[in-house]
Amino acid sequence: MTEKAKALKQLSEVVEACQKCDLAQGRTTVVFGDGSPDADIVFVGEAPGYHEDLQGKPFVGSAGRFLDELLQDILGLSRGDVYIANVIKCRPPENRDPTSTEIETCKPYLMKQLEIIAPKVVCTLGNFAAKTLTGRKEGITRLRRKAIKVTTFYVFPIYHPAAALHRGDLYDEVRQDFVSLKEFLEAPMPPDEPSQMELF
Repeated sequence: MTEKAKALKQLSEVVEACQKCDLAQGRTTVVFGDGSPDADIVFVGEAPGYHEDLQGKPFVGSAGRFLDELLQDILGLSRGDVYIANVIKCRPPENRDPTSTEIETCKPYLMKQLEIIAPKVVCTLGNFAAKTLTGRKEGITRLRRKAIKVTTFYVFPIYHPAAALHRGDLYDEVRQDFVSLKEFLEAPMPPDEPSQMELF
């Protein structure tokens, strides 16, 4: 069994455990992963949508095409060069912030997945993942384009590509987020302290 196959098997086991969590009951049944479990860059989105459930793959449709465009045009990467995860939506349908109980419950599962992949940078695409990983109270709007050291990797919050599809005024903002990510990836990794580096 190759190292990649071993990693995928481990990720599958973590996902199965996450699906059995009490918080997940009746809310969703799938956690997705796509790309390489050996990737240095991981994108963590929010809960899978209807079409993603049907296809068993994260980021499909127009949002998926836009993500692929951003990866290729700005970062020079394909999906095979990164790992894309959707986390379980352990919260009501409305898009509210996670509670402290949800963060405490969900964080071990997410951290275990990241431990297996061992990325250098984790790009969070929403409040749930950003707040869960960083422990910050600020939302995605305040945390965007800031590299925050968490254990062995940096969290780099950016807007979800779908935001630009729902709000045309955010199109340039989303593209700039990926430009800022590229600049961070190409710069020497900052030291552990201070724990946050402002890019803008």
